[in-house]
This record gives sequence, C-alpha cells and structure tokens, in this order.
Amino acid sequence: MPSFTPRNTLRARSLRHEAMLLEKRLWLYLNKRQRLGFKFSRQIPIGPYFSDFVCRDAKLVIEVDGDSHDLTGAYDERREAFLRNQGYRVLRFLNEDVRDHLDGVLQELDAALGERL
Repeated sequence: MPSFTPRNTLRARSLRHEAMLLEKRLWLYLNKRQRLGFKFSRQIPIGPYFSDFVCRDAKLVIEVDGDSHDLTGAYDERREAFLRNQGYRVLRFLNEDVRDHLDGVLQELDAALGERL
C-alpha cells in the first residue's frame, strides 16, 4: 500500500514539478485514460519508492530512464524486486526511446496493458 505521509506528498509534488520533458511528452499519451481506458498517475509512492507512472488497476509501473541511468544498480534491483512482490510489472524505457521511437513505446505499453485485461 502506498505511503501517503506529508513528507512523501511533498516529495511527489517536487518530482512532478521537476519532471523531465520526455516524461511530460509520454504523459500526454497516458493521462485522461487514453491507454485502453486505464488510469495512470505520476510520481506516486509505492512503499518507500516513487515511480514515474503507475497504473494501479493494471498493476503496471512505467519508468523513463535518463541516458546515463544505471539499469544494473543494486538500488534498482531492490526497487524492482519490491514492486514485483507488490504485484507490479515494471516497464523501463530510455529517454532516447521516448524521444525517437514513441510509437514503439506506446505499442509495448498497450501490449502490456492488454495482458492485464
């Protein structure tokens, strides 16, 4: 269950405010139930971790990683293990994928959502 403490709420606001341009671009395609009718939220705490985008109904987390993001780090491994234990599937996309291959990103996302129907 998410940890909605005052500290986490302030942190979520800060993360939303600082969202990268490419996250905002992807958000244009996620908000208002545009993906198979599923609702997404931004910068939501799940336990001790924040996720770029979350669809609670489909138990799906989407992360947009910077070009220098270390996908093999111990922190990311613990985080993904925690999310999987909570029943979430995690999709990761690089900034360059969102920038240069948005149609492919959206197709992969729709396929993952279709599996959750």
